[in-house]
Amino acid sequence: MEEVVILEKVYGDRSGFLKLDRKLKALLGDLEVEWKLSAVKKNWVKVSISGEDEEISANLVREEFGEVPYSLKAVEEGKTYRGRFIDLGKVGYGAYVDIGIFRPRPKDALLPLYYLKETFGEMPVREMIAKFGWVDNLPVEVAVTKVEFGAREVELAFSKDQLKRIKRWLEDGHDKLFIAGTVSENVEKALIQTGHGRDVKRIEELGLMETLLVLKKGTQAPGIIKEIGPHLKGTVIGAIKFRE
Repeated sequence: MEEVVILEKVYGDRSGFLKLDRKLKALLGDLEVEWKLSAVKKNWVKVSISGEDEEISANLVREEFGEVPYSLKAVEEGKTYRGRFIDLGKVGYGAYVDIGIFRPRPKDALLPLYYLKETFGEMPVREMIAKFGWVDNLPVEVAVTKVEFGAREVELAFSKDQLKRIKRWLEDGHDKLFIAGTVSENVEKALIQTGHGRDVKRIEELGLMETLLVLKKGTQAPGIIKEIGPHLKGTVIGAIKFRE
């Protein structure tokens, strides 16, 4: 049996398991294997693979979805990781990102306050979170700037690509919604049910259960949240708003 903890989380309405299963069928359908999906610590998804082609299948899964580092020892300074915001707004000294460190015990990494202020200007973390539409579980690409093995501390910065993305989101004048906790198909369904499909310029899948809606110019995020929110139980929605 091969086990891979991939760089996706399933939580909220758990619809991600069905979608992931379909993706795995497309990826591994021709191979002699069976697989089982389960959520492990902090909602990361484990794919357990057994059968004749389990080794090649596990490698295909790693290539397609990526794999968590598991251990603090495996985390390298200067290297880029894909993580998820976690416990946003609970502390004032930065923002925590879960990059999948389980050993010697589960550990989140920190985007420190001084770095966030250098990058985005003088404002409290909670204000940043609200202004930028950040929500727990939003996937972010980060670079490790410091690892202290003794204190078991990991410090981060956003990767160049992630920074470009954030700045683009903040500068193009389109209100945006970040929806975490359901698959993008359910978001599309909610837009159709409420007649708001026409207000959306673009839908982007940021992760298995995280979707970005870029709204058309003149369409305001609060109005759309009010309409589609009731159709998306178990989700958390963040917004970038250009007009209050």
